[in-house]
Amino acid sequence: MITHGKSIKIFAANSNMELAKEITRYVGVPMGSAKVSKFSDGEISVDIHETVRGSDVFVIQSTCSPVNTNLMELLIMIDAFKRASANQITAVIPYYGYARQDRKVKARDPITAKLVADLITTAGADRVLTMDLHAAQIQGFFNIPVDNLFSMPILARDYIERGFVGDDVVVVSPDLGSVTRARNFAHKLNAPLAIIDKRRPRANVAEVMNIIGDVKGKRAILIDDMIDTAGTIQQGAKALIERGGAKEVHACAAHGVLSGPAIERIVNSPIKELVITNSIPLPPEKQVDKIRVLSVASLFAEAIERIYEGLPVSTLFE
Repeated sequence: MITHGKSIKIFAANSNMELAKEITRYVGVPMGSAKVSKFSDGEISVDIHETVRGSDVFVIQSTCSPVNTNLMELLIMIDAFKRASANQITAVIPYYGYARQDRKVKARDPITAKLVADLITTAGADRVLTMDLHAAQIQGFFNIPVDNLFSMPILARDYIERGFVGDDVVVVSPDLGSVTRARNFAHKLNAPLAIIDKRRPRANVAEVMNIIGDVKGKRAILIDDMIDTAGTIQQGAKALIERGGAKEVHACAAHGVLSGPAIERIVNSPIKELVITNSIPLPPEKQVDKIRVLSVASLFAEAIERIYEGLPVSTLFE
């Protein structure tokens, strides 16, 4: 008598191998055997060294810098598994690149976040598991299930354990678009909320206009979904100290993109400490005393286990 039983297999491309290895340790399965490299002309080569027929396959890949290379690695791996008769393919994308291009801001703008969603689906993914999407509506760009995890419980637990609770703490939203995130974070810390009103005269340039709320004499925590060039939090921290009279400023974010002048700005800013997750790997040249990294491996591991076992993932959002 032949019995059919699906197995779980976890693979990773090159963008965030350390996080992938940590996830497999939590799940308790070995890392799938595969090699992602390049041909001499720069084309990406994918070699899968074990059978995946009938298996539930999870492919871990953050589409961070170099964004286009990492995205192509993910797409080609998904295609390889689809053609190798995998039962179900879940793209595990701790950081979803191109998420900021989620709408038309001016005439003739592309909506690249939707294009990337189409590419992932066309490549053969059956499901997407990601974290802290820049815009929640990106879930609707897919015609397959998308689970959008949140790093906030991990970040909040870290601050609570270090005594950041109560009235001498204020959670600050760096702009109007992040108010909901900041409000939820403030609720977890039992702290009041403040908002920085800013405008962007051009891309990657922010100007602080006003501080809404009382930050005087308090420990302020700036929270955002990602920190790219760090211009927003640098100016926000400066304004909280100089205009608002905050006692000290801390910052946290799910994704540490940290491109261009980001590290220099953080080092030279009034921020005492920046806490990020390892959704994007932090290379040695960007590892400075002011930046501390929390792991989200256990969060993704639990989500992967629940998806594989057919259990609800919604409990991870509570």
